[in-house]
Amino acid sequence: MKDYQDSTYGQRIAGIYDELYAGFDPAMIELLSDFASQGSALELGIGTGRVAIPLQEKGVLIHGVDASEAMISVLRTKTNGDKIEVLMSSFADFEIDKHFNLIYIVANTFFALLTQKEQIQCFRSVKQHLSSDGVFVLEVFVPEPGRFINHQTVRTSNLLTDRVDLEVSSHDPVSQQVTSQHVMLSEEGIHFYPVKLRYAWPSELDLMAQIAGLSLRHRWGSWLKAEFSKDSQKHISVYGLLEK
Repeated sequence: MKDYQDSTYGQRIAGIYDELYAGFDPAMIELLSDFASQGSALELGIGTGRVAIPLQEKGVLIHGVDASEAMISVLRTKTNGDKIEVLMSSFADFEIDKHFNLIYIVANTFFALLTQKEQIQCFRSVKQHLSSDGVFVLEVFVPEPGRFINHQTVRTSNLLTDRVDLEVSSHDPVSQQVTSQHVMLSEEGIHFYPVKLRYAWPSELDLMAQIAGLSLRHRWGSWLKAEFSKDSQKHISVYGLLEK
């Protein structure tokens, strides 16, 4: 995917994103709302507002950053979606003249930054925009390189009488990058939705945070604050400013 850019994923999937990811964990909204403390929050990779809109309805003043005009166009069609200020930018390196009680990025979106350098820069940008007692909440999967055979895999993600959804992926363990095509086969035709990710281990994320001036406050295996363990498939990590 030599022509893959920051905006490619959103441009291709914006029209069906809310259909594919219609639900959200209510515990996520409750926890993010608690961290925001009725103040302001910034969502990195705000997309169609799947998380931002429910959080806004809890009384949180939401701002967003996103690189995809197609995704933001969907956000603008939603109730009060036009009231959310969005900076069109990569969330690796951004500037907003404001500090936030909460900055958050969910659903593995952090891994859309495809180099370690960009990921560290994101932590640095977050640090510059956090209030003194603010937190950065990050939700990502725990890497599982063992699921790839000869650095590739094909998985059926949805099987219906009139549609089959496949995920075809290749894995580069050196760059820690996964390149995937979500392929939808139906009577209406074949559709491709590409995505590239650069995964990082929890310990690597903690070191990135430390480099940027942040430190880990909490790490849970779910939005209900389940213990993070060797069996956890994802983690919710909460970072704050390093104490001087």
